Amino acid sequence: MVRRRRRRRLTGAAIACAALILGAVGSVAPGAADPPPPAHQPPAESGSAEGPQPQAEPQPPKVAEIDRIEPITDRFLRVFVKSPSMGRTVPVQVLLPADRRAPRPTLYMLDGRSASNDYNNWVERGHALPFFGDKNVNVVFTLGGPAGYYTDWQRPDPVLGTNKWETFLTRELPPLIDNEFDGNGRNAVEGVSMGAEAAMMLVMRNTKLYRAVAAHSGCYAMGSDLGQAQARAVVRTYGGEPDNMYGKQDDPDWLAHDVMVNAEGLRGESIYLSAGSGMPGPHDTSTNPESSTSVPFGGPLEAAANVCTMALADRLSRMQIPAEVNLHNVGTHSWPYWADELPKAWPTIAKALGIR
Repeated sequence: MVRRRRRRRLTGAAIACAALILGAVGSVAPGAADPPPPAHQPPAESGSAEGPQPQAEPQPPKVAEIDRIEPITDRFLRVFVKSPSMGRTVPVQVLLPADRRAPRPTLYMLDGRSASNDYNNWVERGHALPFFGDKNVNVVFTLGGPAGYYTDWQRPDPVLGTNKWETFLTRELPPLIDNEFDGNGRNAVEGVSMGAEAAMMLVMRNTKLYRAVAAHSGCYAMGSDLGQAQARAVVRTYGGEPDNMYGKQDDPDWLAHDVMVNAEGLRGESIYLSAGSGMPGPHDTSTNPESSTSVPFGGPLEAAANVCTMALADRLSRMQIPAEVNLHNVGTHSWPYWADELPKAWPTIAKALGIR
């Protein structure tokens, strides 16, 4: 009886949703996913017991600070942040508006499962730079964190390293961005796939930080049996140990990150949700380089995300929490469709941030 109170189960359509996700994640086509990052190895010792001993590694600062800024263009920057929580220097990319005469709000863009240390897919594949080129907003693109859910893990992982993303994104990074790039304290977050669930988790757990959230093609039942199984499968695709994230299967930390259970934390936020149906659409053609995987693998994934999104939309509706929900009749789990969502989600975000 205790276990039933601490963990939820899904039924009906939600079971089909999780089963589809697990099947798709477990059978990724060759080349459809990035290779796992190298394991984090401790530094090799130099010298013998009698010889020179290795020098101690520099300790991270007690408070986060910007280490350096490298311009990519005059408005697009790579910012390196010394993070006490991460125990390392974490890079992000920042796009500044053309008119920087007055303070402005900030939008944080979260990547999907294959997040790279070198680029953010919103930039490389989501057409974010041209879309935000004329918008009066600072845009921060995360780098790194594949299969990490942009959350605080309980323990460092031998392969995926130290993940304290919630602390980094909600406590360490925002004041640095505001101070260095004239932010006005108004924030929003937008994510896709894994980053969609992460965006919703960040907002419902940090209600005073954000004014708006946009989530595309995600699932939001982390604390359910099948929702947890799906998250564990995602972590394992990059060689991580899921127990290092939220603990064993019955650890209450899983339920603490469940958006469906903790939806009350979304009250007062501006919310945009979207998903395709999983059926092939206008981007699933021979001219799309992703088409070989977007239909056989991205189709079932998006069908599952559609059910997940409908479940959250229904939950919010029953709680009388307003949300803009955009469910499409076609569309697979692939970047051309998420690029289409940028202009659709923007009015919800801009209004909440006070941008005309």
